[in-house]
Amino acid sequence: QVQLVESGGGLVQAGGSLRLSCVASGRAFNRYAMAWFRQGPGKEREFVAAIGWSGETTITYTDSVKGRFTISRDNAKNTVSLQMNSLKPEDTAVYYCAASLPPLPSWSQETAYDYWGQGTQVTVSS
Repeated sequence: QVQLVESGGGLVQAGGSLRLSCVASGRAFNRYAMAWFRQGPGKEREFVAAIGWSGETTITYTDSVKGRFTISRDNAKNTVSLQMNSLKPEDTAVYYCAASLPPLPSWSQETAYDYWGQGTQVTVSS
C-alpha cells in the first residue's frame, strides 16, 4: 500500500509561482513512476506531467504547461514536486499526485496509475 499526500496549494495572482509537493509512504519510492493530474471547474481530470522511475529518463508534460511547469523527484525524501511558474487563471484546479509501478501502458492516462493523493487546491486570480 502506498499513500500520497500533496501540499503547497493556495491562492496566487496571475504571473506568480507555486511549488507543489507530494510525499509518499513506504521505502520503495524510486521504483514508481510519478505524475501530476488536475481537474478544473466543470472539466474532466487531465494529465499535467509525469516522471519516470529509477532507470528511466522520461519527463513529459501536457502542451498547455510546457515551458512553465517543471516536475522533479527526490528519491531520498520520497517526494515528487511540481514547480509552477507564470501561472494563469486557466491553471485553477485541484491538483492530484499519482503513482504506479511499471510497466505503464501510458504516461498520460489516469487509468495507468494505481495510487492517488487527496488533491490540493490551486487558485489563480487576475
